Amino acid sequence: MELMSLAERFCAGRCGERRCSFFSLLPSCVVAMEACGGAHFWGREIGKLGHEVQLIPPAYVKPFVKRQKNDAADAEAICEAALRPTMRFVPVKSEETQGAAMVFRIRELLIRQRTQAINALRGHLGEFGQIVPQGAANAARLIAFVEDPESGLPADAIATLKVLVAALTHLETEIGKLDAEIARRAKENEVARRLMTVPGIGPLIATAIAVLAPPAETFRRGRDFAAWLGLVPRQHSTGGKQRLGATTKMGERSLRRLLIIGANSVIIKRHVHATARPGTWLAGMLTRKPAMLVRVALANKMARIVWALMAKGEVYRSPTAAA
Repeated sequence: MELMSLAERFCAGRCGERRCSFFSLLPSCVVAMEACGGAHFWGREIGKLGHEVQLIPPAYVKPFVKRQKNDAADAEAICEAALRPTMRFVPVKSEETQGAAMVFRIRELLIRQRTQAINALRGHLGEFGQIVPQGAANAARLIAFVEDPESGLPADAIATLKVLVAALTHLETEIGKLDAEIARRAKENEVARRLMTVPGIGPLIATAIAVLAPPAETFRRGRDFAAWLGLVPRQHSTGGKQRLGATTKMGERSLRRLLIIGANSVIIKRHVHATARPGTWLAGMLTRKPAMLVRVALANKMARIVWALMAKGEVYRSPTAAA
C-alpha cells in the first residue's frame, strides 16, 4: 500500500469538493496527517474514499523537520514519521465522540470566564477597602456587598459592578445546566457507571474519561495510560544515571487535572475512605511525602485502575473487600 503524506496547509487553500475529488482519483493508500482539530473531520472524509488515515501527534513530527519549516519540509517530515515502525498514531474520532466531548470544553471555558469575573469583582471591591478571600466559594460575599444599599460604594461604581454580578450569575446558571447534563450522561453511560465505583471519581470525571480517553486497547498496560495522561515523572537520564523530574504533563490536560482533583478529594475525606485508613499505602505516603506529590501519585494509581476497569469490563473492588 502506497504512503501519501499531506502538509495541513496544503489542504487549507483548497475547497472541500476539490480535496475529495483529488483523493477519489487515487488508488487505495495510507494518508498521514498531523493531528489537530480539523484532522479528525478530514480523516473521516478521506477514510470514506477507501484510504487508510494515520494521524500523528505534532510533537512526534517536529524532530523530522529539517532546518526551514515550509509545506514541502512538513510533508517530508510527516512521511518520515509515518514510516517509523514504533510510531504512535492518534485514532480518528467519530462525530459522536467529538460532539460528546464538547460539553467538557464549553464547561471549562465558562469556568475560566467565571474565575475572571470573580477576580475582577474582588479586585475592584478591594479598591474600596472590601477585602474578601480568594475562591469561588466567596463569590456570594462579593455579590452581597455590591447589592447592599448600605455598602458605601459610589453610585457609578455600583452600576458598573452590577454588570459583573449579572455576568457571574449567568455563568453560574449555565455551568449548573452543563453539570446536570453531565450527570445525566453519566447515568446512561455503562463505562462511566463502572468508573464511578472508584473512590474519588464522580460523574464529571467518569464521563470525561469515557468520552475523552482513547480506547483501552490503545495502551498495553495501565502505566502507558498514566504516561499518556502525563502523570509520570519526566526523565532526563543519561549514562546509566536515572534523573526524574516533575510530571511530563503530556496527553489530555483536562483528564489529568480532573484525576488530580479527584485524588485530592480522597485525601481531604480520607477518614471515610477505606483506601486511606492507617496502615494503607495512601496513609503511609501522606506521612512520608509532600501533599502535592501524594496527590499526583494517587492520581497515577487511579489512572491505572481506570485503564484496568475499561480493559476488563469490571467494577472497582477495594483491597480490603477483595482480601
